Amino acid sequence: MSETLELTKNLISRSSVTPDDKGCQELMIKRLEAIGFVIEKLRFEEVDNFWARRGISSPLIAFAGHTDVVPTGPESDWKYPPFEPTIEGDLLYGRGTADMKGSLAAMVVGCENFVKAHPDHKGSIAFLITSDEEGPSINGTIKVVEHLENRNEKIDFCLVGEPSSTNKVGDIVKNGRRGSLNGKLIVNGIQGHVAYPHLANNPFHVAAPALAELCKQTWDNGNEFFPPTTFQISNLNCGTGATNVIPGKLEMLFNFRFSTEVTADDLKKRVHELFDTYDMEYSIDWNLSGQPFITGRGELVSAVQVAVKEVAGYETELSTAGGTSDGRFIAPTGAQIVELGPLNATIHQVNECVSISDLDKLTKMYEVMLRELLV
Repeated sequence: MSETLELTKNLISRSSVTPDDKGCQELMIKRLEAIGFVIEKLRFEEVDNFWARRGISSPLIAFAGHTDVVPTGPESDWKYPPFEPTIEGDLLYGRGTADMKGSLAAMVVGCENFVKAHPDHKGSIAFLITSDEEGPSINGTIKVVEHLENRNEKIDFCLVGEPSSTNKVGDIVKNGRRGSLNGKLIVNGIQGHVAYPHLANNPFHVAAPALAELCKQTWDNGNEFFPPTTFQISNLNCGTGATNVIPGKLEMLFNFRFSTEVTADDLKKRVHELFDTYDMEYSIDWNLSGQPFITGRGELVSAVQVAVKEVAGYETELSTAGGTSDGRFIAPTGAQIVELGPLNATIHQVNECVSISDLDKLTKMYEVMLRELLV
């Protein structure tokens, strides 16, 4: 059994549903201390985090990741118990195998292999690990980054181990992410009997033309790195459940995934300008959950491209598709950021699994990336 597989299994066996770490970080810490890392445990409220660093010079390359996982859902739906790592052929089953305990194990073992081969490497290596990525994300990476910024400790390069791959490990590397802007729309009307509409004001009837126009908007055309900005309605609630009552209020949740061609303020302004042309009483509660960020071609991207080519034998593709990641909290510091991890086909699903051979390839990719940057 490879070192990466063994460590992945040990991590999977701990039911670390957000924000509980269940001892996962301690497993990593012991191994990192053994190869010369200085550990700083950082607990914010109920969330465990740690910062580990080997070396004091620059450049500083950090591995970022999370030990927490999403809930399993009914365990009876799983082929194997989700927190009992089970091997079937080349697949390892268990919650967190792909998102992202497999990556964490590959990071640690890849780093161990690199340090053994290059004990006097230049620069520094760090780990930024949280147990609050799948949840609110308010006491995890963002707090650790604030802690580092307060003492002017700067990350030059950051690899986030999120499952980026699509068909084979390393075929896709994320070199940026779209921004995410959420809105909660409330349209007020007057409740009444459906037989007497002149005594009521149906908020759905009032809002429908505006919503139809909103859905047809072109927000931008994207650019070299980003697809066009998208708008999606995710929840719509209106009515009492009765067939003879005109509702008094409409509530809608929506989201923008936006490129660097627009700002969150641009989107807010356009939405309000559109709604203000209609005769309706409304309010919107906005929540910006992430700014877009991009890492252009440079040292980090080049190092990862070399690593994938050397280990897997094919070229990787750069992409900004998908959801947000904790990279959004690190990017504002000026760090170059990429995401490279296993296949994302089963993440957050029943029977989540990862290829064992992919884990070993990923371990080697991380090692080669360190070599390219620090030797």
